[in-house]
Amino acid sequence: MKILRIIARLNVGGPTRHVVWLTEALRDGGFESKLIAGTVPAGEEDMAYFAAEHGVEPTYLKEMSRELSPRDIVSLFKLLRMIRAERPDIIHTHTAKAGTVGRVAGLIYKWFTPGTVFGRPRRVRLVHTFHGHVFHSYYGKAKTRVFILIEKALARFATDKIIVITPQQLNEIHDKVGVGRAGQFEVIPLGIDLSRLERDEQARTDFRSELNIPDDTFLIGFVGRLTEIKNIPMLLRAMRSFVNLPGAPEGKLVIVGDGHLRGDLERMCTELAISDHVVFVGHREDLGRIYSGLDVVALTSLNEGTPLSVIEAMAARVVVTATSVGGVPDLLGEKAEDIDEFILCERGVSVPSNDEAAFANGLLYLAKNEKLRFDLAEKSHQFVVDNYGKERLISDIRSLYTRILED
Repeated sequence: MKILRIIARLNVGGPTRHVVWLTEALRDGGFESKLIAGTVPAGEEDMAYFAAEHGVEPTYLKEMSRELSPRDIVSLFKLLRMIRAERPDIIHTHTAKAGTVGRVAGLIYKWFTPGTVFGRPRRVRLVHTFHGHVFHSYYGKAKTRVFILIEKALARFATDKIIVITPQQLNEIHDKVGVGRAGQFEVIPLGIDLSRLERDEQARTDFRSELNIPDDTFLIGFVGRLTEIKNIPMLLRAMRSFVNLPGAPEGKLVIVGDGHLRGDLERMCTELAISDHVVFVGHREDLGRIYSGLDVVALTSLNEGTPLSVIEAMAARVVVTATSVGGVPDLLGEKAEDIDEFILCERGVSVPSNDEAAFANGLLYLAKNEKLRFDLAEKSHQFVVDNYGKERLISDIRSLYTRILED
């Protein structure tokens, strides 16, 4: 079975790890996999090294990147040429841009290239994974409507199976927006390498010593790209509120990651007079060490698929406070208790989007309840072990590919 996997770019984030792991694993007696990737634009960090570490050599399509561009026409024809040369059984696209260009190329290959007979398409299956979506909080209303229409058309004419990574995402994409038919969808959660996220007390001491942060300081962490959709200005304002709340312990926020907003965010810290409470450490690969040093992981996003940082934090036994967007509710679990403006869930604290006061109060609630943090962290860890291992992801995808080729 030959798989051609296509992603817009190998930038820092969960989708890159996802496609590399699948490409690496599905190269055995039953599968042959090839990865095609576009280019990482300026201002984003490149994870090509991660593919190299796993023995994956992508074919790069330099004209394809995240943003819309006239070069997308060039990408389409180059990709069609690659598809014709590879003659895959399955074309599997990841992320919005690759999903559009890749599925259009796949549709042309399936029905309209030399060698096809009218009414008898090539036997190739087209699969797309929504790691997130752009149906709100990214663009204006007019542009968003255009993207929704494109996705509806692709689902109808150029997709055999649509993979979503949470039930909540299925609800947003299919039930609310109307993309695709119910029978097209499969819910296949993300998988992560759990072995690199074991909590370690020595690592906690080392990380805090590196940053000169005492052990009794309440350390909040953000892990991710510094982009608009992550709504980090809200996190900074919430941090200002937190340090000024009555009864709040000494607290610091460490921001792990990089991106084009870093300079603006550092200036904002100065304007908010919280520079002494915020540390930027840039992109890091020693995530097990970093999570070990944190007391809480914070996520203030406006839109998410399944946020990798939340799954990683839970795996590392770190409690999470997050805005209730995208797949976050599926991770945090059922409501346990309403507490003022936020909700205590089975596995963390859920806060309404864009409510910085509620976010600060949620952080304070956790800071004052060490036993609660421990209990939530243990439940979170077991939940991730049971549901989000890399091996389970690979098994689910193997099974899906086998089933759709037998249909």
